[in-house]
Parts: sequence; C-alpha cells; structure tokens
Amino acid sequence: MTTRLREVDVVIVGLGWTGGILAKELSEAGMRVVALERGGMRGTNPDFAIPQIRDELKYAVRNHLMQNPARDTLTFRHSPTEPSLPMRQLGSFLPGEGLGGAGVHWNGVTWRWTGIDHAARSYYEQRYGKSFIPSDMPIQDWPMTYAELEPYYDKFERTAGVSGKAGNIRGTKQTGGNFFEQPRDRDYPLPALEPSYSQILFNDATAQMGYHPFPRPCANASRAYTNPDGSHLGACVYCGHCERFGCEANAKGSPHITVIPKAMAQPSFELRTHSWVTKVMLDSTKKKAIGVAYTDVSTGEEYEQPAAIVALCAYAINNVHLMLLSGIGTPYDATTQKGIVGKNYCYQPGGGGVTLFFEDRIFNPFMATGAFGIAIDDFHANDQFDRAAMSALGGATINVGQSNGRPIGYRPVPAGTPRWGAAWKKATAKWYLRAMNIGVTASNMPNRYNAYDLDPTYKNVFGQPLLRLTYNFLENDKKVIGYVAQKAAEIARSLKPASMTGPGMLGDYNIVPYQSTHNTGGAIMGSSPGNSALNKYLQSWDVPNVFVLGASAFPHNSAYNPTGPVGALAYWTADAIKTKFRNRPGLMT
Repeated sequence: MTTRLREVDVVIVGLGWTGGILAKELSEAGMRVVALERGGMRGTNPDFAIPQIRDELKYAVRNHLMQNPARDTLTFRHSPTEPSLPMRQLGSFLPGEGLGGAGVHWNGVTWRWTGIDHAARSYYEQRYGKSFIPSDMPIQDWPMTYAELEPYYDKFERTAGVSGKAGNIRGTKQTGGNFFEQPRDRDYPLPALEPSYSQILFNDATAQMGYHPFPRPCANASRAYTNPDGSHLGACVYCGHCERFGCEANAKGSPHITVIPKAMAQPSFELRTHSWVTKVMLDSTKKKAIGVAYTDVSTGEEYEQPAAIVALCAYAINNVHLMLLSGIGTPYDATTQKGIVGKNYCYQPGGGGVTLFFEDRIFNPFMATGAFGIAIDDFHANDQFDRAAMSALGGATINVGQSNGRPIGYRPVPAGTPRWGAAWKKATAKWYLRAMNIGVTASNMPNRYNAYDLDPTYKNVFGQPLLRLTYNFLENDKKVIGYVAQKAAEIARSLKPASMTGPGMLGDYNIVPYQSTHNTGGAIMGSSPGNSALNKYLQSWDVPNVFVLGASAFPHNSAYNPTGPVGALAYWTADAIKTKFRNRPGLMT
C-alpha cells in the first residue's frame, strides 16, 4: 500500500551539489523543502577518517562511494544498428550515491566555461560560416550569457573554496592567470596550490614555446578557509586520495560539508535517505507535476510526496532517465530527429596525452591532489585559435596534474615493458618516481545519433526500463585529439626525456575503462521548446513546475570539467525560484 504524505513547497530528488544548493537557498527563504536521496548518510567523521579512508582497494578499485550497477545501470551501444547490452560494472564513468553524490568523490577541478562555450553556434557561424558546422551536429548557444552567469560562478567558487589565479579581472589581464578566460569581478577566494616539480617543468617549457600556462582552478583548499556561509574547510595536505575518496581534511569543496549542513539547520528542511524516486507524478493534463513517487529501499515501503515544485537534482544520467520514465517532454528519436528529451548526449574525449620517463629527475607522485595542475588553454578558450587548421569544432586543454601515486593504480612503465614478472617489477621500481604525464582533455560536440532513450528489453530492480545510451567518438573528436595530441608531444620532446610514449589517438568509445565522470546533455537548455527541454532557468518547457539541474542541461561538452557551471546554474535557478516563480508560478521568461 502506498502512503501519501503531506504536501510541501519543494521536493528535491538527489542531494549532491545541485540538490544541496537548492535545499539551502530555498529552505533559508522559508520554503518547505524535502530532499530524497537514494543513498545513505555520510559525514567526514567517521566515514572519511584516517586510516580507513586510505583504503585504495575499497574506494579506488571497488568503488565504494558509487552507484551499484546490480540495482540500476544503463545499456550501451555504439550506433542505432547495434544491439544494446547492460553495463554490468562501473567503468568509463562513476556516478556517486549517498549524501553529497559525486561531489564527495570528485577531484575538484572547477572551471568557468569559455565565451565560446556559452555561444557555440554563434561563434562558429560568425567566424567560419554556417557550412563549417556539420549537418549532423546540433550545437546551439546557451540561453544565458556568460556575463549573466558570472556572479553565480563567483558564488559557487566561494562556497566550494576554489584555489586559483585570475587571468582577467574586469577586462584587465592578470599576470600568471588564464590569459584567455572571460572577465571576472574578482580573484579566486584562495591562492593556487603549490605546484609539483612536473608542473614547474611544464610551466617553464610551455612559456618558452610562447604558450600561456596557468594554475588550474580547483576546489582543493590551498589554506584553511571559511566560506561566506560560515562553513570551514581545512588546508589540503597533498595526500593523493581525492578522486574516488572522501576528503579526510575537509579540504576538498564538497556539498556534505558546505551547503547540505546549512540546509539541515533550517526547520523548514527535511532529508530522507534511502529514498529511491521512481516517477514524477503528473496531473491529468500532463502539464503540471503534483509530486513524486518513491520507495524506501531499506524497508520496501512506497510513498507519494506531493509538492508544488519538483527539482530533479540527481546525476545527469539519472535526471534524463526519470524524465523519460515520467513522460516529461517528448522523447528524442535520432532517426527522425524529432523530440527533445535524450538529445545531445556528450562525454569527454581524452587519450591524447604522453608519459615521459627520466633517468635524472624525481617527481614524488604521492604528493598530490585531485585537481591541482598547470594547464594551457591556447587550443581551447583562445578565440583566435584557428579551428580550420584542424578542420574541427571545439578544442582541448593540455595540462600536467598529479592526482596520485597510489601503489595499486599508479605504475607507469615505458612501452615494451612486460606486463608481469621480474622485468615488470624491476621497471615499476625504477620508474615510479621518474615519470610524469602530459594530459589532453577535449571538448565533445553533439551528434544526432549520440543520445539516450529507454531500453526495450532490460529493466531495473523496480521493473522499469533501463536507460539506453547510444554513443561513439566521431570524426570531429578524432581530429581534435589528433591535432592537440601532437602539440602535447612537441612540449614533451622539449623536456628531453629518456623515453616517452607516443601520443594516443582516439578510436571507438569504450565504456569499460575509466575516462571521466563528465556525462552531459539529454535534457538540454535553450531558447525555445523547439530546440530544448529546458528554458534559461532550467525549467521544463512542458511541465513548468519541474526544474532539472546539472550537466544534463548542457547542449555540448567543453574541454573543461562541468562542475563549475553546474554549481553556478544551481544558484541561478535558486534565485529564479525565489524571486520569480515563487511569487508567480508558471513558465518564466
């Protein structure tokens, strides 16, 4: 029997960064808010305390903080002509589960997206002409400008305690920062972290080659910090346990130590964990949400939670899945190119980096953070970079980070080294301290066939169709990686290593090995119902009291990590709900 609960002002599905921001902002405004998180409670103490958090096997190999694919997963195929099969274990990407979501186990790289990213179609049409954009690449501008979103980028950076160096303050270039970034009102709240030796080498080499290196912005606190809400972050200790781990020092900006505790302090807020939302309930017109249906997975009891506003704040993949299961918007059909929900899935191509080996240099890879690094943006944010030279749209960053030197996962050896045995052990011992990597991270443009829909065969534990992903790297992606990888190799050769791997080329997408948890699109924002599922406030065109937050709203994927704009858009949407929708419910303009 299903229990119907008392109506609230807002029900939030998922309590990571976006859900946490909405929960804090709306409950502080006096709205009655219930958050439903399908995972359990988490806290730095005791969950991430030393020594248990330093368990590489538990967290980095067995993915303790991630979703369980035995209960819910997706199916995958490269093209519509192939059969799809379920992803039986996590690999290419790692959605989180539990209080804080992926904001607990992320590395912390926190970019503001470029001016080109905010106006992609306009930029390419104006610079190269309409014919430069392939007919099967449905790129479009964001429905808001960078300037409109700038105060919200700033607010998120200060909430998360981002360390970095500004490159452009109110139009004035700043020495040491990103020469190509858009204007910002002020510098980052914290100075950049101390660079590693490999980062210093990369910085000097790229500067001598005429590029513009700068410290990568990251939510790894370079010093103890109290954010504007009064949340306390500790200083990063460079322990090398960021990605896939919670932070023992509270030095990694995370919702479970920032926005969520502030929401939980409000009498108008309630959190329910182990609450798996299975459907957004609509009224008879299908134009208004009346709440959500969910199951308490610890007891099996079913509930309906009525609400005036429904906010989907789960991981990007899960947001799209819930929209399709609930009948919110028209599902996208890649064959006819009709419909919207499921369209413009994008990921993040990599694989163009090189690994360098030195006889006479020591790098101490275990002194690391998840996100610090030195990067160049000359082939990405630089609007003067000639994309015609690579015959492709988009771009890529080149960077040297140093995320970990953990003994199970970090074992760099030169090409040709045996994969096991005495020779492998000897090479591992020799090169562990003597290797560095130059990485390439590329943007990903949408393609008509890269999309989500509901799988006709496979179902989850509730008997609902799994989400089906159709995706592959395409010619544009391979051109970008091929071009920028050669630039990375040139930088590597200038450092005169004893040996180096060749730059990797991009083949077909493989869902098995980890690459990044940067899944975007499927519920994209835009200027009209004809080109998007959401308006500029991330409000459903079809069901206006449903808001869908997160990277599922992005029409394409940048070479930058998505969390910066994800956080900024959450604050932007929260403001719109408080100042516009709350007083006058309906479609906002």
